[in-house]
Formats: sequence, C-alpha cells, structure tokens
Amino acid sequence: MSYKDKLVTVEQALELVKSDYKIVTGLGSSEAQDFMNNLHKIADRVKNVTITNCLPMSSGEFLKKEYRQSFNIDGWFYSPVLRKAHLNGNISFIPNHLHLAGIKRLSHMKPNIYIGSATMPDKHGYISISLSNTYEKRMMDEADIVILEINPNYPRTFGDVEIHYSHVDYLIETDYQVPELPDTIPNEKDTKIGNYIAEYINDGDCIQLGIGGIPNAVANALTTKKDLGVHTEMMTSGMVKLAKLGVVNGKKKTLHKGKIVCTFALGNKELYDFLDDNPSVMVLDGHYVNDPDIIAKNDNMVSINTSIEVDLTGQCCSESIGPVQFSGTGGQADTAIGAQKAKNGRSFIALYSTALVKNSETGEREEISKIVPMLKQGAYVSLSRNDVDFVVTEYGVASLRGTNIRERVERLIAIAHPKFREELIRQAHEIGLVYDK
Repeated sequence: MSYKDKLVTVEQALELVKSDYKIVTGLGSSEAQDFMNNLHKIADRVKNVTITNCLPMSSGEFLKKEYRQSFNIDGWFYSPVLRKAHLNGNISFIPNHLHLAGIKRLSHMKPNIYIGSATMPDKHGYISISLSNTYEKRMMDEADIVILEINPNYPRTFGDVEIHYSHVDYLIETDYQVPELPDTIPNEKDTKIGNYIAEYINDGDCIQLGIGGIPNAVANALTTKKDLGVHTEMMTSGMVKLAKLGVVNGKKKTLHKGKIVCTFALGNKELYDFLDDNPSVMVLDGHYVNDPDIIAKNDNMVSINTSIEVDLTGQCCSESIGPVQFSGTGGQADTAIGAQKAKNGRSFIALYSTALVKNSETGEREEISKIVPMLKQGAYVSLSRNDVDFVVTEYGVASLRGTNIRERVERLIAIAHPKFREELIRQAHEIGLVYDK
C-alpha cells in the first residue's frame, strides 16, 4: 500500500475499536494525543476496552466516571490524570520494573491495537517513533493493528526508533504541539541536596537523573564537572544544559562511548529541539537500557532518584502514599541496582527531610518527618533496604552500603530534620530496631 492509502482520520481509527479490545499507547509525550482525546466519543458503542498507558499526558476525557463501563485503564506509571480518576474503579496500577514492563505485559496479554505518536516520514519513507522506545516497538511487533499519529512537530531521533511507513497499518496526520513537562525550578532544599550529591560525582562519571526540583538541582551543581556521560531511562532538559556546556560529552564512557543513551525523553521545547536530528543521542529499547546488567557495563555509573519516604532500615517508598498509588516504581530499582553493580558505581536516593500534610482530624497542615521508623501502613516498597546505597536530605548524606540496622538507624536519624530526631530515636527503641547496651 502507498503512503496515501494508509492515511485515515481519527474518526476512522476509532471505528477500528471493538468491545473487549486491548489497546496500548506510548509513554508520556509518545501517547497518541488526538486518538486518546477523542476516545470517549465511542463510549456508547463499546464495552470493556482496556487501555494500557504510562505517564499519560492527554486530557483524559475517557477517564471520566460515566465512561467506566466502556473503558478500563491499566497504568505502568501514574500521572496527575490517573491519580485524579483512580477512585472511579476502572483504573489499576501494573506493578513493574521498567526494564521488564513491556515483556511481562506481553506475557499477560496481546494488544489488538498499538497507537502512538511519531515523526513524519523522511525521504526514504522512515518514521521515527521519536520520544520513547520504552516498550513501544515491542508492542508494535505484537499488535494486530498498528496506528501512528505522525506529526511534523515531533523530533526525529535515532537509536532503535526507526520504522518504515510500510510496516504501519494506518497513519493519522496530526499537527499538535509536543506535550511538555515544564522545568521545576530548584528551591533552597533542592539546591542543598543537589550540592551534597555533586560532591560524590567525579569527572568522567556516567549519570542517570530523573525529573523534578532535586534532579534539576543536581544538574545545576554539575556544571563545573568534566567529561560526564549519560546512560538514563529518561532524557531531561537538565541533561541538555550540561551537554550544551560541554560537561556531558561521553568521552570516558565504557558503553556507547560518546553517546547519550536513554529510553524516553520528556521535558520542555529546548529538550525536543536538542533531540531533533541529533546523532549523539540514542533512544533504545527499555529492556536493554534499564537492564541492571547493561547499566553495570558503564564504569563509574551514578544513579540519582527520589523517594516519598524512607524508613530507618533503608526501605524506600517512592510511589505511594500509604496504599494509594501516586506514581510508579519506574526504573528506580533497575538503575539503583545497576549502578551499584558497576565498577566504582554509586546510587543515591534523595528526599526532603519533611513534608506538609493535612491532619485528618483538624484539617490543618502540619509538618511530618519523611525519615520514619516504619513506612505508612500499606505503603509499597519501591527499593528494598538491600538495594539502598546513599540516602540524601537537605541535612546531609547517609551511606548505608554494608551497614547493619543499628548503623542505619543512627545515620538516617542524623539526616532527619532536627526537630524529629529525638522522637525517631525513641521510636527506634520502642519498635525494637535498636536496644541499649
């Protein structure tokens, strides 16, 4: 079939959806925006359609309560639209490590439709799936029907993201702007944490960063470093700034030397412009990029992630507030374990020492410690205490590698907020984590 023969409208693509179908869409900005934003319009003729997504950026009209008999949503990683709609009863989280997310999902179910975003075809007829190959190409290989929203605004990236248009069943020509995730400007706490972590990063190290105030502060603190490499699940605008400054050049990398390696990108327009036609960036399969054994092939690998709360033995809850799903495990365990397996590797978990939360009885906001004797009831462990290396707050760095429980209790309390330290000591004794000699 010719290129023109494959072109359909959004409405025609929606006509392909039948009751009980299983649909997978791309991660973050690779989600098919036009298709997903119009999906609710077929709610009156379909039932029990399952959408599998990850960090969705669309408006989520189909997530509304009135459509819950028509659509089920299974998410690998929650974004605000999923958190908001979670109580509707038709949304459920898929526990996963990012490098196995696609493979394990395919062992459970085969998609009837894969739909995602991509670039326009080049002069050779090749389309780039652009901003994510976390699981997208694997899903395309297994789906009965593959539909791509091709868009001139999407950056043409390289790595393992190219596909000839003849291998796609249907194409939808679109022209929306790439969804952006605005930069979070680091605050004073972020900056302190970023500076602490930067002291442990040496010239020539290979880094992995997430997104948010703390990772951005780390990036800001690395501007005086030299010859850094990047092997990361997520390419961020903070890394772009370092690359433009020449700080990131990959000269000392032991795997994919000279290349920035990622499995998806999400951020601002500066990031997308940097990625466009840039051969220094490789967007590769998430099963490969986030495999701890692959990560470990990068000498001097440094993993930097954030958490919601950490208990006094080192357990990290990074994805829920009690039993309520907030985000996802993502690649936290992948990268933390991979970095520690690397020659001279290090892994950091960063968090503020406190948070302001609403008191359920008084309704007033009160400050609580995020270093806790025990995780909240029902909280999910994203990174086990066996896999924690360094924990960082605005009060310092706790090295937990090889330590016993008593040492962990002492070191974690030392980086807790001073107003909670005495109480944490009392609670540690009360629950039997430590005993007086």
